Amino acid sequence: MNMKKVALVFACLLTGGMALAQSHWVGTWGTAPQLVENNNNPPSPGLGNNSLRQIVQVSIGGERVRLKLTNEFSTGSTQIKAVELAIAKTAGSSSEIDESSTVSLTFNGQAGVTMPAKGKAVSDPVDFKMGPRENVAITIHYGSASSTSVSGHPGSRTTSYLKSGNTTNFSNATKTDHWYNILALEVEAPEEAGAVAILGNSITDGRGSTTNQQNRWADVLSRRLLANEPTSQIGVLNMGIGGNCVLGGGLGPSASSRYQRDLLGQEGVKWIILFEAVNDLGGAQNGVQTAKRIIDVYKQIIREAHEKGIYVFGGTITPFKGNGYYSADHEKGRSTINQWIRTTKMLDGVIDFDEAVRNPQDPEAMQSKFLFENDWLHLNAQGYETMGGCIDLSLFTKTDPVSDVEDEEEPYDKNALWIEAEDLPTEVSGTSFLLKEDATASKGKYLETAPQKSTASPIPTPTDSADILAAPFSVSAAGTYYIYGRVLCPTWDDDSYFVSVDGVLTSNFVNGLQTTSWEWKEFYHGNLKAGEHTLYIGGREDGACLDKLCITINPEAPSGMGGTNTPTSITQQSVHQPSTVSVETYSLSGMRLTTLPTTGTYIEVRHMDDGTILTRKVVVH
Repeated sequence: MNMKKVALVFACLLTGGMALAQSHWVGTWGTAPQLVENNNNPPSPGLGNNSLRQIVQVSIGGERVRLKLTNEFSTGSTQIKAVELAIAKTAGSSSEIDESSTVSLTFNGQAGVTMPAKGKAVSDPVDFKMGPRENVAITIHYGSASSTSVSGHPGSRTTSYLKSGNTTNFSNATKTDHWYNILALEVEAPEEAGAVAILGNSITDGRGSTTNQQNRWADVLSRRLLANEPTSQIGVLNMGIGGNCVLGGGLGPSASSRYQRDLLGQEGVKWIILFEAVNDLGGAQNGVQTAKRIIDVYKQIIREAHEKGIYVFGGTITPFKGNGYYSADHEKGRSTINQWIRTTKMLDGVIDFDEAVRNPQDPEAMQSKFLFENDWLHLNAQGYETMGGCIDLSLFTKTDPVSDVEDEEEPYDKNALWIEAEDLPTEVSGTSFLLKEDATASKGKYLETAPQKSTASPIPTPTDSADILAAPFSVSAAGTYYIYGRVLCPTWDDDSYFVSVDGVLTSNFVNGLQTTSWEWKEFYHGNLKAGEHTLYIGGREDGACLDKLCITINPEAPSGMGGTNTPTSITQQSVHQPSTVSVETYSLSGMRLTTLPTTGTYIEVRHMDDGTILTRKVVVH
């Protein structure tokens, strides 16, 4: 072969390889999954051994795709025998497809896949040409599958078609406006392509939009991005869930627990829009406090996104005066969030939905022409057109680095001690405090009080060392100190602990800690002398959950997840090194001991010459 031709072939191969290396997967369509509610489960004939055709409208196009499926919230496995993709002839109003476009998917080379409970599946990449905003039909042929414990997305605003048996003929199929098991469709795209993921509730999910017309505000944004040359390679991923809350208590997993999956875990994400909170505010007991907790979650999302080089934009909360959610207090919460969004330097940009749709004569309410079913909360198609149209597309062409502002506010208390509950193991691990995991807990872990050994009433003070958490700490100056615990105590049956500082646990306890989401509650306040101290916490009611402790001079409780973990004991710096004056010993039940036990556990109380009292738990083997 001519050497020039050899060099040319090699150069072409090298160039092709470089081009392939520069492509990456980008989400072109996606939805946020949840456990489907009973009234939204698949209708008859159900999923098991039947066929389901679901239609999605992608954002950016491409020629090579892969599909992601989910069984994340199901209690049993889901067997899928085969899956096909095809170009759909409508956006959902019919089940018709272009038969010639059909391709079959494989999973690790196999036609089907069985997803275990809480599992997921990713198809092998397949050649499948689709254009921007193309309608794609996803046909799933099920084997064994539950129709009562299903992972899916109820608010599809798109009709799906369910037919008995293994079939591709969906004439006279059962119709249902929900999605089941489908999670994301991803396209192999050029390096410059990326996606924007949107965290939201029903206003983002599209309540009030038109079924099978794909006119949510996120769809409007997508079409605008595609029509604008500098942004024509940007996919839009709608991660809205109807009835969802940031902090918990709404439908689906809370935004604070799902953002890593639905935002940071999406392929090719370069931008994030945060637009959620109205359901939290509508049910709040204190609007401003709830708003501050939501802002704390937003800050955490921003920090984690910025670590990955992802831009984060904040969407102001739209008005809801006239709806049952509205009160003067709840409006204060909305104003607090919106003011923070408009003024914070942590965000990389602002999308002022509030300004776009509010009534100029009554800014706490939206314009009546945008109302859906006169509920004064959700918008109609015209309202969503306005929302999607108000977004400055230049936000998606930014080249500046992401914001490096950590937090423009003063710290809660720069000298506060922060102690993770799971860092305080009892001597008999797992007897009375069970280590649990929760994405909304600090560092993802917390301690839950196990069922008590005694059923006596009143509940007896714990005497077994396994029932007592001991947190040593020191303070540099005498004064009034406050100890707060970040707790989750859903009912009045699980909302108390025995608590003591520098003394044997007695019948003293803190009660009334009831809260349906993680909140800081006061455990203790009192005067402490300079020096070393120990906080003792005993389990009192099973089911009480303790995430973190804060020891501070601030009489106001912390918010959010609190500050960074600090050592539980800080050496007291003093010219005078105190010496022991006397020592007393007690059993765990509080009885003073005249002789030390040869085995077992007791409490040692040491009186120092500077007036401080040191307490420690001693185990004799």
